[in-house]
Amino acid sequence: MNLRTFLLGTCSAVALAGLAQAETLTIATVNNGDMIRMQKLTDDFTSKNPDIQLEWVTLEENVLRQRVTTDIATKGGQYDIMTIGTYEVPIWAKQGWLLPLDKLGPDYDVDDLLPAIRSGLTVDDKLYAAPFYGESSMVMYRKDLFEKAGLTMPDAPNWEFIADAARKITDKNNEIYGICLRGKAGWGENMAFLTATANAFGARWFDENWKPQFDQPEWKNALDFYVKLMNDAGPPGASSNGFNENLSLFQTGKCGMWIDATVAASFVTNPKESTVADKVGFALAPDTGLGKRGNWLWAWSLGIPAGSQKADAAQKFIAWATSKDYLKLVAEKEGWANVPPGTRKSLYENPEYQKAAPFAKATLESINSADPKNPAVKPVPYVGVQFVAIPEFQGLGTAVGQVFSAALAGQMSVDQALASAQQLTTREMTKAGYIK
Repeated sequence: MNLRTFLLGTCSAVALAGLAQAETLTIATVNNGDMIRMQKLTDDFTSKNPDIQLEWVTLEENVLRQRVTTDIATKGGQYDIMTIGTYEVPIWAKQGWLLPLDKLGPDYDVDDLLPAIRSGLTVDDKLYAAPFYGESSMVMYRKDLFEKAGLTMPDAPNWEFIADAARKITDKNNEIYGICLRGKAGWGENMAFLTATANAFGARWFDENWKPQFDQPEWKNALDFYVKLMNDAGPPGASSNGFNENLSLFQTGKCGMWIDATVAASFVTNPKESTVADKVGFALAPDTGLGKRGNWLWAWSLGIPAGSQKADAAQKFIAWATSKDYLKLVAEKEGWANVPPGTRKSLYENPEYQKAAPFAKATLESINSADPKNPAVKPVPYVGVQFVAIPEFQGLGTAVGQVFSAALAGQMSVDQALASAQQLTTREMTKAGYIK
Protein backbone atom coordinates (compact mmCIF):
# COMPACT_ATOMS: atom_id res chain seq x y z
CA MET A 1 0.00 0.00 0.00
CA ASN A 2 1.48 3.40 -0.95
CA LEU A 3 1.48 6.34 1.47
CA ARG A 4 -1.29 8.22 -0.37
CA THR A 5 -3.67 5.24 -0.20
CA PHE A 6 -2.82 4.75 3.46
CA LEU A 7 -3.46 8.41 4.33
CA LEU A 8 -6.75 8.49 2.38
CA GLY A 9 -7.89 5.34 4.15
CA THR A 10 -6.93 6.77 7.52
CA CYS A 11 -8.77 10.06 6.82
CA SER A 12 -11.88 8.14 5.74
CA ALA A 13 -11.76 6.03 8.87
CA VAL A 14 -11.44 9.14 11.05
CA ALA A 15 -14.37 10.78 9.23
CA LEU A 16 -16.51 7.67 9.61
CA ALA A 17 -15.57 7.43 13.28
CA GLY A 18 -16.60 11.08 13.71
CA LEU A 19 -19.96 10.37 12.07
CA ALA A 20 -20.42 7.29 14.20
CA GLN A 21 -19.79 9.37 17.33
CA ALA A 22 -22.26 12.11 16.34
CA GLU A 23 -25.25 12.03 18.66
CA THR A 24 -28.71 12.38 17.18
CA LEU A 25 -31.20 14.27 19.32
CA THR A 26 -34.85 13.48 18.63
CA ILE A 27 -36.93 16.56 19.40
CA ALA A 28 -40.73 16.44 19.76
CA THR A 29 -42.35 19.80 19.11
CA VAL A 30 -45.62 21.51 18.24
CA ASN A 31 -46.48 22.73 14.72
CA ASN A 32 -46.68 26.39 15.77
CA GLY A 33 -45.00 29.08 13.69
CA ASP A 34 -42.15 29.90 16.08
CA MET A 35 -41.09 26.24 16.31
CA ILE A 36 -41.21 25.81 12.53
CA ARG A 37 -39.00 28.90 12.20
CA MET A 38 -36.56 27.42 14.74
CA GLN A 39 -36.17 24.27 12.66
CA LYS A 40 -35.16 26.38 9.67
CA LEU A 41 -32.47 28.13 11.72
CA THR A 42 -30.83 25.08 13.29
CA ASP A 43 -27.89 25.16 10.87
CA ASP A 44 -26.57 27.81 13.24
CA PHE A 45 -26.54 25.20 16.03
CA THR A 46 -25.24 22.22 14.04
CA SER A 47 -22.42 24.24 12.48
CA LYS A 48 -21.21 25.09 16.00
CA ASN A 49 -21.87 21.54 17.23
CA PRO A 50 -20.95 19.18 14.35
CA ASP A 51 -21.03 16.21 16.74
CA ILE A 52 -24.78 16.68 17.29
CA GLN A 53 -27.44 15.93 14.69
CA LEU A 54 -31.12 16.80 15.04
CA GLU A 55 -34.21 14.82 14.15
CA TRP A 56 -37.59 16.55 14.41
CA VAL A 57 -41.00 15.11 15.24
CA THR A 58 -43.46 17.97 14.62
CA LEU A 59 -47.04 17.37 15.72
CA GLU A 60 -50.41 19.12 16.11
CA GLU A 61 -50.91 20.36 19.69
CA ASN A 62 -53.34 17.71 20.98
CA VAL A 63 -51.31 14.88 19.38
CA LEU A 64 -48.01 16.20 20.77
CA ARG A 65 -49.41 16.30 24.29
CA GLN A 66 -50.73 12.75 24.03
CA ARG A 67 -47.49 11.34 22.57
CA VAL A 68 -45.03 12.97 24.97
CA THR A 69 -47.20 12.15 28.01
CA THR A 70 -47.42 8.49 27.00
CA ASP A 71 -43.71 8.34 26.25
CA ILE A 72 -42.53 9.87 29.50
CA ALA A 73 -45.02 7.99 31.68
CA THR A 74 -44.03 4.62 30.15
CA LYS A 75 -40.30 5.52 29.95
CA GLY A 76 -40.54 4.90 26.21
CA GLY A 77 -37.39 6.88 25.44
CA GLN A 78 -38.49 8.02 21.97
CA TYR A 79 -37.53 11.66 22.55
CA ASP A 80 -34.41 13.35 23.91
CA ILE A 81 -36.06 16.77 24.10
CA MET A 82 -39.79 17.40 24.56
CA THR A 83 -41.76 20.58 23.97
CA ILE A 84 -43.96 20.78 27.05
CA GLY A 85 -45.89 23.48 28.87
CA THR A 86 -46.39 25.17 32.20
CA TYR A 87 -48.94 22.50 33.14
CA GLU A 88 -46.66 19.48 32.70
CA VAL A 89 -43.35 20.78 34.06
CA PRO A 90 -44.07 21.01 37.83
CA ILE A 91 -46.12 17.80 37.86
CA TRP A 92 -43.55 15.79 35.91
CA ALA A 93 -40.59 17.23 37.84
CA LYS A 94 -42.17 16.17 41.15
CA GLN A 95 -42.65 12.66 39.72
CA GLY A 96 -38.96 12.50 38.79
CA TRP A 97 -39.71 12.38 35.07
CA LEU A 98 -37.59 15.40 34.04
CA LEU A 99 -33.92 16.29 34.46
CA PRO A 100 -33.03 19.64 36.02
CA LEU A 101 -31.39 22.03 33.56
CA ASP A 102 -28.15 22.76 35.40
CA LYS A 103 -25.71 22.87 32.45
CA LEU A 104 -27.08 25.67 30.29
CA GLY A 105 -23.71 27.45 30.38
CA PRO A 106 -22.30 30.60 32.00
CA ASP A 107 -23.80 32.96 29.37
CA TYR A 108 -27.35 31.66 29.64
CA ASP A 109 -28.50 34.22 32.26
CA VAL A 110 -31.38 32.43 34.01
CA ASP A 111 -32.05 35.60 36.02
CA ASP A 112 -33.08 37.36 32.79
CA LEU A 113 -36.13 35.07 32.45
CA LEU A 114 -39.43 36.81 33.28
CA PRO A 115 -40.32 35.85 36.89
CA ALA A 116 -43.94 34.89 36.00
CA ILE A 117 -42.68 32.45 33.35
CA ARG A 118 -39.65 31.13 35.25
CA SER A 119 -41.61 30.37 38.43
CA GLY A 120 -43.97 28.03 36.55
CA LEU A 121 -41.01 25.97 35.30
CA THR A 122 -39.13 25.80 38.61
CA VAL A 123 -39.45 23.19 41.36
CA ASP A 124 -37.37 23.42 44.58
CA ASP A 125 -35.34 26.27 43.05
CA LYS A 126 -34.31 24.16 40.05
CA LEU A 127 -35.31 24.94 36.46
CA TYR A 128 -36.79 21.82 34.82
CA ALA A 129 -37.61 23.27 31.39
CA ALA A 130 -36.41 26.36 29.53
CA PRO A 131 -39.07 28.63 27.99
CA PHE A 132 -38.93 28.90 24.19
CA TYR A 133 -41.74 31.41 24.21
CA GLY A 134 -44.12 32.67 26.88
CA GLU A 135 -47.64 33.93 26.44
CA SER A 136 -50.81 35.19 27.97
CA SER A 137 -53.95 35.97 25.99
CA MET A 138 -55.40 39.22 24.66
CA VAL A 139 -57.76 40.72 22.10
CA MET A 140 -56.49 41.17 18.53
CA TYR A 141 -58.89 43.20 16.42
CA ARG A 142 -59.34 44.88 13.04
CA LYS A 143 -59.03 48.64 13.49
CA ASP A 144 -60.50 49.27 10.03
CA LEU A 145 -63.69 47.31 10.80
CA PHE A 146 -64.08 49.09 14.13
CA GLU A 147 -63.67 52.47 12.47
CA LYS A 148 -66.21 51.58 9.80
CA ALA A 149 -68.72 50.58 12.51
CA GLY A 150 -67.99 53.73 14.55
CA LEU A 151 -66.55 51.71 17.44
CA THR A 152 -63.53 52.40 19.66
CA MET A 153 -61.84 49.46 21.40
CA PRO A 154 -61.04 50.24 25.06
CA ASP A 155 -57.57 49.24 26.32
CA ALA A 156 -59.30 46.99 28.85
CA PRO A 157 -62.69 45.95 27.38
CA ASN A 158 -65.47 44.00 29.08
CA TRP A 159 -67.26 41.02 27.54
CA GLU A 160 -70.46 42.98 26.98
CA PHE A 161 -68.61 45.45 24.73
CA ILE A 162 -66.82 42.62 22.88
CA ALA A 163 -70.09 40.78 22.16
CA ASP A 164 -71.86 43.91 21.00
CA ALA A 165 -68.95 44.89 18.73
CA ALA A 166 -68.66 41.33 17.32
CA ARG A 167 -72.30 41.34 16.24
CA LYS A 168 -72.01 44.83 14.73
CA ILE A 169 -68.95 44.08 12.56
CA THR A 170 -70.15 40.67 11.34
CA ASP A 171 -70.80 40.59 7.60
CA LYS A 172 -71.52 36.96 6.75
CA ASN A 173 -72.28 37.73 3.09
CA ASN A 174 -68.66 38.85 2.69
CA GLU A 175 -67.27 36.11 4.98
CA ILE A 176 -66.30 38.53 7.73
CA TYR A 177 -67.10 37.14 11.18
CA GLY A 178 -67.12 39.44 14.19
CA ILE A 179 -65.20 37.07 16.43
CA CYS A 180 -63.10 33.91 16.20
CA LEU A 181 -62.66 31.84 19.36
CA ARG A 182 -61.36 28.33 19.99
CA GLY A 183 -63.88 25.53 19.64
CA LYS A 184 -61.68 22.48 18.95
CA ALA A 185 -61.89 19.99 21.83
CA GLY A 186 -58.81 19.59 24.00
CA TRP A 187 -57.65 20.57 27.48
CA GLY A 188 -55.12 22.94 25.90
CA GLU A 189 -57.39 24.01 23.02
CA ASN A 190 -60.99 25.06 23.73
CA MET A 191 -60.67 24.45 27.47
CA ALA A 192 -57.68 26.79 27.78
CA PHE A 193 -59.84 29.57 26.37
CA LEU A 194 -63.06 28.56 28.16
CA THR A 195 -61.47 28.02 31.59
CA ALA A 196 -59.74 31.41 31.45
CA THR A 197 -62.96 33.05 30.23
CA ALA A 198 -65.05 31.31 32.90
CA ASN A 199 -62.74 32.78 35.57
CA ALA A 200 -63.84 36.23 34.42
CA PHE A 201 -67.51 35.17 34.78
CA GLY A 202 -66.89 34.10 38.38
CA ALA A 203 -66.82 30.36 37.61
CA ARG A 204 -64.30 27.80 38.85
CA TRP A 205 -63.61 24.13 38.18
CA PHE A 206 -63.81 23.06 41.85
CA ASP A 207 -64.79 24.50 45.21
CA GLU A 208 -62.41 24.26 48.18
CA ASN A 209 -63.45 20.61 48.75
CA TRP A 210 -62.77 19.62 45.13
CA LYS A 211 -66.47 19.43 44.30
CA PRO A 212 -66.97 20.17 40.57
CA GLN A 213 -68.84 23.43 39.89
CA PHE A 214 -70.36 22.93 36.42
CA ASP A 215 -73.83 22.85 37.99
CA GLN A 216 -73.43 26.44 39.26
CA PRO A 217 -74.91 29.53 37.55
CA GLU A 218 -71.50 31.07 36.77
CA TRP A 219 -70.60 28.24 34.36
CA LYS A 220 -74.07 28.39 32.84
CA ASN A 221 -73.62 32.14 32.22
CA ALA A 222 -70.16 31.68 30.72
CA LEU A 223 -71.00 28.79 28.38
CA ASP A 224 -74.35 30.29 27.31
CA PHE A 225 -72.64 33.57 26.49
CA TYR A 226 -69.91 31.85 24.45
CA VAL A 227 -72.25 29.58 22.44
CA LYS A 228 -74.70 32.39 21.62
CA LEU A 229 -71.91 34.78 20.64
CA MET A 230 -70.26 32.21 18.37
CA ASN A 231 -73.60 31.30 16.76
CA ASP A 232 -74.32 34.96 16.06
CA ALA A 233 -70.88 36.28 15.11
CA GLY A 234 -68.48 33.35 14.72
CA PRO A 235 -67.31 31.50 11.60
CA PRO A 236 -69.00 28.30 10.38
CA GLY A 237 -67.45 25.08 11.71
CA ALA A 238 -66.06 26.87 14.78
CA SER A 239 -66.17 23.65 16.84
CA SER A 240 -63.23 22.40 14.74
CA ASN A 241 -61.12 25.53 15.11
CA GLY A 242 -58.12 25.70 17.44
CA PHE A 243 -55.23 28.15 17.58
CA ASN A 244 -53.82 27.46 14.11
CA GLU A 245 -57.20 27.42 12.34
CA ASN A 246 -58.22 30.76 13.87
CA LEU A 247 -54.81 32.25 13.08
CA SER A 248 -55.35 31.38 9.43
CA LEU A 249 -58.86 32.88 9.46
CA PHE A 250 -57.61 36.11 11.00
CA GLN A 251 -54.64 36.41 8.64
CA THR A 252 -56.92 36.04 5.62
CA GLY A 253 -59.22 38.83 6.79
CA LYS A 254 -62.15 36.71 7.97
CA CYS A 255 -62.16 37.67 11.67
CA GLY A 256 -63.01 41.04 13.15
CA MET A 257 -61.65 40.01 16.55
CA TRP A 258 -59.68 37.08 17.87
CA ILE A 259 -59.06 36.49 21.57
CA ASP A 260 -56.15 34.13 21.93
CA ALA A 261 -52.47 33.71 22.72
CA THR A 262 -50.34 36.85 22.75
CA VAL A 263 -47.73 34.94 20.71
CA ALA A 264 -50.01 35.25 17.67
CA ALA A 265 -49.43 39.02 17.54
CA SER A 266 -46.25 38.79 15.46
CA PHE A 267 -47.96 36.50 12.93
CA VAL A 268 -51.06 38.66 12.43
CA THR A 269 -48.89 41.78 11.96
CA ASN A 270 -46.37 40.17 9.62
CA PRO A 271 -47.06 41.48 6.07
CA LYS A 272 -45.49 38.34 4.56
CA GLU A 273 -48.12 36.18 6.26
CA SER A 274 -51.13 38.38 7.02
CA THR A 275 -53.38 40.26 4.58
CA VAL A 276 -54.47 42.56 7.44
CA ALA A 277 -51.00 43.17 8.94
CA ASP A 278 -51.32 46.96 9.02
CA LYS A 279 -54.86 46.99 10.40
CA VAL A 280 -54.44 45.13 13.73
CA GLY A 281 -54.92 46.61 17.19
CA PHE A 282 -54.50 45.01 20.63
CA ALA A 283 -56.33 45.16 23.96
CA LEU A 284 -56.32 43.23 27.25
CA ALA A 285 -58.46 40.11 27.56
CA PRO A 286 -62.05 40.98 28.58
CA ASP A 287 -63.58 40.93 32.05
CA THR A 288 -67.13 41.14 33.41
CA GLY A 289 -66.40 43.59 36.22
CA LEU A 290 -65.84 40.88 38.86
CA GLY A 291 -62.10 41.49 39.18
CA LYS A 292 -60.67 38.79 36.90
CA ARG A 293 -59.71 39.07 33.23
CA GLY A 294 -59.70 36.02 30.99
CA ASN A 295 -55.93 36.11 30.38
CA TRP A 296 -54.02 32.90 30.86
CA LEU A 297 -50.35 32.13 31.47
CA TRP A 298 -48.35 29.63 29.45
CA ALA A 299 -44.88 28.87 28.17
CA TRP A 300 -43.98 26.33 25.53
CA SER A 301 -40.72 25.03 26.93
CA LEU A 302 -38.00 22.49 26.22
CA GLY A 303 -37.36 19.73 28.75
CA ILE A 304 -35.34 16.51 28.95
CA PRO A 305 -36.87 13.17 30.00
CA ALA A 306 -35.13 11.70 33.05
CA GLY A 307 -34.12 8.52 31.21
CA SER A 308 -32.23 10.33 28.44
CA GLN A 309 -28.74 9.06 27.63
CA LYS A 310 -27.96 12.29 25.76
CA ALA A 311 -28.58 14.87 28.47
CA ASP A 312 -25.43 16.94 27.88
CA ALA A 313 -26.09 17.30 24.15
CA ALA A 314 -29.76 18.03 24.87
CA GLN A 315 -28.86 20.83 27.31
CA LYS A 316 -26.53 22.34 24.69
CA PHE A 317 -29.41 22.48 22.22
CA ILE A 318 -31.87 23.86 24.78
CA ALA A 319 -29.37 26.56 25.79
CA TRP A 320 -29.00 27.56 22.12
CA ALA A 321 -32.76 27.61 21.35
CA THR A 322 -33.79 29.62 24.41
CA SER A 323 -30.82 32.02 24.63
CA LYS A 324 -30.48 35.77 24.09
CA ASP A 325 -28.31 34.95 21.07
CA TYR A 326 -31.15 32.96 19.48
CA LEU A 327 -33.42 36.03 19.78
CA LYS A 328 -30.73 38.06 18.02
CA LEU A 329 -30.45 35.40 15.30
CA VAL A 330 -34.20 35.54 14.58
CA ALA A 331 -34.09 39.35 14.61
CA GLU A 332 -31.24 39.26 12.08
CA LYS A 333 -33.10 36.88 9.75
CA GLU A 334 -36.75 37.85 10.29
CA GLY A 335 -36.79 41.22 12.09
CA TRP A 336 -37.23 42.02 15.79
CA ALA A 337 -41.05 41.80 15.66
CA ASN A 338 -40.77 38.06 14.94
CA VAL A 339 -38.54 36.89 17.78
CA PRO A 340 -40.15 34.39 20.20
CA PRO A 341 -41.83 36.59 22.83
CA GLY A 342 -42.58 36.44 26.51
CA THR A 343 -39.48 34.88 28.05
CA ARG A 344 -36.78 37.47 28.78
CA LYS A 345 -36.78 40.79 30.62
CA SER A 346 -34.02 42.09 28.34
CA LEU A 347 -36.26 41.71 25.27
CA TYR A 348 -38.88 44.05 26.73
CA GLU A 349 -36.15 46.56 27.67
CA ASN A 350 -34.76 46.51 24.11
CA PRO A 351 -35.68 49.75 22.25
CA GLU A 352 -35.40 47.97 18.87
CA TYR A 353 -37.99 45.40 19.96
CA GLN A 354 -40.30 48.04 21.46
CA LYS A 355 -40.18 49.98 18.20
CA ALA A 356 -40.75 46.92 15.97
CA ALA A 357 -43.46 45.21 18.08
CA PRO A 358 -46.62 47.31 18.66
CA PHE A 359 -47.94 44.46 20.79
CA ALA A 360 -44.99 44.31 23.24
CA LYS A 361 -46.59 46.40 25.99
CA ALA A 362 -49.94 44.53 25.91
CA THR A 363 -48.14 41.17 25.90
CA LEU A 364 -45.98 41.97 28.92
CA GLU A 365 -48.91 43.48 30.83
CA SER A 366 -51.04 40.39 30.11
CA ILE A 367 -48.28 37.99 31.24
CA ASN A 368 -47.53 39.94 34.42
CA SER A 369 -51.19 40.31 35.43
CA ALA A 370 -52.08 36.61 35.17
CA ASP A 371 -52.39 35.09 38.66
CA PRO A 372 -52.07 31.27 38.68
CA LYS A 373 -52.27 31.12 42.49
CA ASN A 374 -55.61 32.99 42.62
CA PRO A 375 -57.16 32.35 39.21
CA ALA A 376 -60.86 32.62 40.06
CA VAL A 377 -63.13 35.15 41.76
CA LYS A 378 -63.97 32.63 44.52
CA PRO A 379 -61.32 30.59 46.42
CA VAL A 380 -60.02 27.41 44.75
CA PRO A 381 -57.82 24.53 45.97
CA TYR A 382 -55.70 24.49 42.81
CA VAL A 383 -53.07 26.48 40.93
CA GLY A 384 -53.42 27.37 37.23
CA VAL A 385 -55.33 29.95 35.20
CA GLN A 386 -56.44 28.04 32.10
CA PHE A 387 -55.82 24.60 33.61
CA VAL A 388 -55.95 22.89 36.98
CA ALA A 389 -52.47 21.76 38.01
CA ILE A 390 -53.31 18.16 38.93
CA PRO A 391 -52.31 15.06 36.92
CA GLU A 392 -55.96 14.14 36.27
CA PHE A 393 -56.69 17.41 34.45
CA GLN A 394 -55.29 16.30 31.10
CA GLY A 395 -57.99 13.62 30.77
CA LEU A 396 -60.70 15.65 32.50
CA GLY A 397 -60.05 18.80 30.49
CA THR A 398 -60.22 16.94 27.20
CA ALA A 399 -63.42 15.08 28.16
CA VAL A 400 -65.13 18.32 29.21
CA GLY A 401 -63.74 20.01 26.09
CA GLN A 402 -65.48 17.39 23.95
CA VAL A 403 -68.92 18.04 25.43
CA PHE A 404 -68.46 21.82 25.25
CA SER A 405 -67.35 21.52 21.62
CA ALA A 406 -70.48 19.43 20.96
CA ALA A 407 -72.62 22.20 22.52
CA LEU A 408 -71.00 24.74 20.20
CA ALA A 409 -71.68 22.46 17.21
CA GLY A 410 -75.37 22.22 18.23
CA GLN A 411 -75.16 18.50 18.98
CA MET A 412 -76.37 19.06 22.55
CA SER A 413 -77.72 21.95 24.60
CA VAL A 414 -75.62 24.04 26.98
CA ASP A 415 -77.54 22.51 29.91
CA GLN A 416 -76.83 18.97 28.67
CA ALA A 417 -73.14 19.78 28.20
CA LEU A 418 -72.84 21.19 31.72
CA ALA A 419 -74.70 18.23 33.25
CA SER A 420 -72.39 15.85 31.41
CA ALA A 421 -69.29 17.81 32.54
CA GLN A 422 -70.50 17.75 36.15
CA GLN A 423 -71.18 14.01 36.06
CA LEU A 424 -67.93 12.90 34.42
CA THR A 425 -65.79 15.24 36.55
CA THR A 426 -67.47 14.13 39.79
CA ARG A 427 -66.94 10.47 38.84
CA GLU A 428 -63.24 10.90 38.03
CA MET A 429 -62.47 13.08 41.07
CA THR A 430 -64.20 10.56 43.34
CA LYS A 431 -62.26 7.69 41.77
CA ALA A 432 -58.99 9.62 42.18
CA GLY A 433 -59.72 10.21 45.88
CA TYR A 434 -60.17 13.99 45.85
CA ILE A 435 -63.84 13.74 46.87
CA LYS A 436 -64.26 11.80 50.09
